[in-house]
Amino acid sequence: MGKINLRGVRKTFAEIVVIPGVDLEIPDGSFVVFVGPSGCGKSTLLRLIAGLEDLSDGRILIDDQDVTDFAPAKRGLSMVFQSYALYPHMTVANNIGFGLKMAGMPKPEIAKKVAYAAKMLNLTDYLARRPGQLSGGQRQRVAIGRAIVREPKAFLFDEPLSNLDAALRVQMRLEITRLHQSLKTTMIYVTHDQVEAMTMADIIVVLNRGNIEQAGAPMELYENPRNLFVAKFIGSPTMNIIEGDKAQKHGAPTIGIRPEHIKITRDAGEWQARVSIVERLGSDTFLYVDVDGVGQLTVRAEGDLGAKPGDTLFLTPDPARLHRFKPDGEAFKP
Repeated sequence: MGKINLRGVRKTFAEIVVIPGVDLEIPDGSFVVFVGPSGCGKSTLLRLIAGLEDLSDGRILIDDQDVTDFAPAKRGLSMVFQSYALYPHMTVANNIGFGLKMAGMPKPEIAKKVAYAAKMLNLTDYLARRPGQLSGGQRQRVAIGRAIVREPKAFLFDEPLSNLDAALRVQMRLEITRLHQSLKTTMIYVTHDQVEAMTMADIIVVLNRGNIEQAGAPMELYENPRNLFVAKFIGSPTMNIIEGDKAQKHGAPTIGIRPEHIKITRDAGEWQARVSIVERLGSDTFLYVDVDGVGQLTVRAEGDLGAKPGDTLFLTPDPARLHRFKPDGEAFKP
C-alpha cells in the first residue's frame, strides 16, 4: 500500500511562505510527477512528504495513518536524490545492501534482495565494481536499487536525471517507467522538465509559488489547461498565446493555440506570416514565424515542409482547438 494524502500542508521559512497550503491525494500505485519552474516548491513538498522538512501546518497521511510527526525512517518511504550519494569505497552490491545491513538484516536475506534488485536494474554483472567504475546511468540505477531493496510504500525521486546527458536521460526515463510498471509501487517524481512529466506520469501536479495550479492526467492538462500558467508550461514547444484584436475576433481577450493545431498554406489564410527560423527534426519541422499584430508564433508541420527563412506563409488556427482565457488568466469555454 502507498496511498498518500496531504491535508492543508503548509511550509514557511521565517517570513517566507514556500507552501501556502496544499491538499492533494496520491492514489496507491500511481506515478505522480510534481512539475514547475525553479523555486515553485516542488522539492520542498517532496521533502515534507519524506519527513526531511518539518511542516509549519497541516497533516500528511500514508495509508490513512497520520505520519506528520514520524521520523523519515518510520514513514516507509525510499528517496532517490539528484546526487547518487554512493559510497565510493564500497562495491555496487554493498552500496545497494548497506541500509539493510545497518538495519541488522541477516546476510543471506540481504544477498537475496540485492540480487533481485540488481537483476531488475540490469546490474548483475556490475555487483563487484565500485561507483568510480560505472557510468552516470549505472550509478543512478545503483541508487534506485538501494531504494528498491527496502520495499517501501512509495518511492520519492528528486530530479534524479538532472546530472545525466540527453541520451542517458531518455534511457533512464524508460527504465524508471518500466520499473513502476513492474513494481506497481507508488512513485512521486520531481522534475522541472515537462517532457519527463508528460511521458512518465499517471498524474501531473503543476506547481507555481507553492500552489497547485492543476493536477490530472497528462493529456487532460495538455488538452484542457485550467489557466494560462498551465497552458504555457505544459507542452513542448509551448502553446502560442495571442492577445489583442486577433484574439478578440475569437471571443476572448487572450487565446492559445498549440503549434500542431495551425494549418499552413502558401496562398491564403487568417494570418500572413514571415518565416524566421526553420528547425527540421526529420519526422517534424518547427517553424518560428512573425505575424503582424501578433508577434512570433511556433508552428509544427509533419515531415519537411520545404520552407526557408524569409518565406511568406499563411496560417489558420483550428477553431475547435482554440483555448480561450479571461483577463485573470482562467480558461473558459464559449
